[in-house]
Amino acid sequence: VQLQASGGGLVQAGASLRLACAALGRSVSTHDMAWFRQVPGKEREFVAVVTASGGHTFYADSAKGRCTISRDIAKNTVYLQMNVLKPEDTAVYFCAAGRPMMSALSNPAVYYYWGQGTLVTVSS
Repeated sequence: VQLQASGGGLVQAGASLRLACAALGRSVSTHDMAWFRQVPGKEREFVAVVTASGGHTFYADSAKGRCTISRDIAKNTVYLQMNVLKPEDTAVYFCAAGRPMMSALSNPAVYYYWGQGTLVTVSS
């Protein structure tokens, strides 16, 4: 599976962004699709996931209430809508695909396909 992330950019605090992750080669409905983020010097951090089965969504505490992950099976694309962005949301955002166990949905090590990342910069 090839994943292509897009939608990052420079925005002011309080703004919104929608990231997109286009999957080539496999359907987003056959893999759990997740978003992670990473800042230099820190570990990759889980943001949200939508499961292959049932399309259930799960969020990191930092994302709850501000982010929405969704998938468009017809377009084979997963989205991450981010609202009320904060400077601490600044990071490179990666999409990932895999079939982890439910207990490991937030573990980046269990995802085996990754996009190239898209940079989100939030200015104060």
